[in-house]
Amino acid sequence: MEPLNHLESFVQSAEGGSFSAAARRLGLTPAAVSKNVARLEARLGVRLFQRSTRSLTLTEGGERFLAQIGPALATLQEAVAGIDTDDGQPAGTLKVSMGQAFGREHVLPLMGDFLARYPAILPDWHFDNQQVDLVGEGFDAAIGGGIELSAGLVARELARIHVVAVASPRYMEGRKRPRHPSDLAELDALLRRSSPTGRLRSWTLRQARGEEVTVDLPRPRAIFNDPEAIAHAALMGLGVAMLPMPFVERGLRSGELLRLLPEWHQDAGAVWLYYPSKKLLPPKTRVFIDFVLERFRNERFAQRMQVA
Repeated sequence: MEPLNHLESFVQSAEGGSFSAAARRLGLTPAAVSKNVARLEARLGVRLFQRSTRSLTLTEGGERFLAQIGPALATLQEAVAGIDTDDGQPAGTLKVSMGQAFGREHVLPLMGDFLARYPAILPDWHFDNQQVDLVGEGFDAAIGGGIELSAGLVARELARIHVVAVASPRYMEGRKRPRHPSDLAELDALLRRSSPTGRLRSWTLRQARGEEVTVDLPRPRAIFNDPEAIAHAALMGLGVAMLPMPFVERGLRSGELLRLLPEWHQDAGAVWLYYPSKKLLPPKTRVFIDFVLERFRNERFAQRMQVA
């Protein structure tokens, strides 16, 4: 029997009218789809498509093969999707990528309840701050930001993330609270160095009314390339930090950190839940997506990450 991906490439190309349309549905490149179809044709000894620069049409043999294989392939796909179950329950290894600190703080605590609900699923969770090729590296899902939404991927927004100025009560003791972003220049700054560029990240804050200010920072008290390390330094009372809410929310709730300039923040974009846009998602992937969306919604995660 031909590999399933060769047959899927043929059927999707026939239904979509092009290798590009099939590639978008399958999460592949047009070149990969074309190669799969060519290998299928070589194996069958039949030309399935008439190709031109503008169109892709089935040959007579291609039409016969599509009529024969189409219904059988749909049945096979349903069987493959359903095999990831154990006595009717979702089962199998669930490969998920997520940021290190974000995953430990906001996703890992969900694991106990998730496994209690779906005991036949084996989490294979990768904590990595590097972007991944979701389809090419075989991930079932990813949580984070900045992944290019290429053909074959779906992204569901979990929350918009705000960046806020924070410091510990110990550090602020005896110091005047800043009333304007420019006042931060008088305090010890815990700065972040961008790993890709090596540059220090500036502090820019926006008020609800639209005013935006970039702070002229003095010599920093310390420089880190990791926001989690900056959060720990702020908790230690070493200075003032500008950090995304996922890194400081716990400290703000416990009182270990103070929010400075409560009317000001910076928008850092969104955190997303990514997964392949397959017509038939494996049950293990579908229940993970539904579980994460449900828990983040019930725990008002999006509201907690926005401060203004």
